[in-house]
Order: sequence, then C-alpha cells, then structure tokens
Amino acid sequence: MSVRLSRDEAWAVIANAHTGIFTSLRADGTPVALPVWFVALDERVYIGTPSHTKKLVRIARDPRVSFLVESGERWAELVGVQLNGRANAVTDSVIVERVMAALDAKYATFRTARADMPEATRAHYAVETAIIEILPDARILSWNNSRLSLSS
Repeated sequence: MSVRLSRDEAWAVIANAHTGIFTSLRADGTPVALPVWFVALDERVYIGTPSHTKKLVRIARDPRVSFLVESGERWAELVGVQLNGRANAVTDSVIVERVMAALDAKYATFRTARADMPEATRAHYAVETAIIEILPDARILSWNNSRLSLSS
C-alpha cells in the first residue's frame, strides 16, 4: 500500500485537523509560517484573520502560499498533507458568511472569552475579520507513515 493518501483521504485529513501552518512570503521572499485555525470547504482552505494583519499584505503582494497539517507523535504514526497554491482575500459576502459560520462551528468551544483576555489582546481582535481563501494547486503532497511495512 502506498504511503500517499488519495485526494479524498487528504482532504478528510485537512478538514479534521485542528490547526494548520499557513506560509506566505515577505517582500524579500522570506517565508513566514504561522499556526492558524481554518476550515476546508469545497477543496479550498479558508482562514479568518483580523483585517489589519500582515498576512493580508503579504498575499496581496505575492499570492503564493503553502498550507500544512500534520498529526502523530511517533514516526510510524505521522500523517501529513501539504498544499501549495495561491491565496486571496475573500470579498463575496455569501462566502464570508459561510466561512464564518463554519469557523464558529469548528472552534466555538476552543475560543477564549473576550472578557478573559488582556485589554491589548481584546483591542487587537476587536476589528473586522477578513477571510483568506487558499486555492491549492492540483498536486497534493501527503503521507501516512502507518501504511509503511516495518520489519521487526
């Protein structure tokens, strides 16, 4: 059996992951990798972010991005999916509403109450949320090490 996941398996791994690593590029080409909460809908990845973050500046300048999810503690348990593609800020209000509802459904129980946050943190997040859409390339890099035959 192949260590690679099928397309459907890869998207299931993405959809079920809690946190992804979103990588965008600075003006000088330096990658910036950040952990993000996200949802996967219709073979696209969507990230909510405060409207003033540099993620939006970076993707407006250079839309090339990558996105990674992984799980597993031991080498033989490692499962990962990595996407390359292009990102853009979503302006369609129907998509924004759909994504915001999906993000709320996925992460509601994990959020910190605003009242429990320091004032500076509350102020940072007290802005409009922008939605980033990742349109992945056709090729998906994936692996599931549990599929490897290990000799005793």
